[in-house]
Amino acid sequence: MLHIVNKSPFEKDSFTACAAHASADSTILLIEDGVYAAIKGSRVADTLAAAPKVVALQSDVAARGIEGNLADVVETIDYAGFVDLVTEYDKVQSWV
Repeated sequence: MLHIVNKSPFEKDSFTACAAHASADSTILLIEDGVYAAIKGSRVADTLAAAPKVVALQSDVAARGIEGNLADVVETIDYAGFVDLVTEYDKVQSWV
């Protein structure tokens, strides 16, 4: 399953709830303010490290000026990669 999180972990607990429900073969995609969950050393760093595959939309990371501060476990993708992920998974769950 592809899980999409668009809310900051400092605003809502969407990322933490998502990570608790994601299986090992899931991918968590961080978009919009959800990319703040990818910051290394943040209050959700332990959750991030224990989560399955985590990717962040590069344009949203860049728009928020956090490119140099991402946790090592986070991969960035472009819009084409976003489309690839959506088509790769049978199910997509958005966490709001």
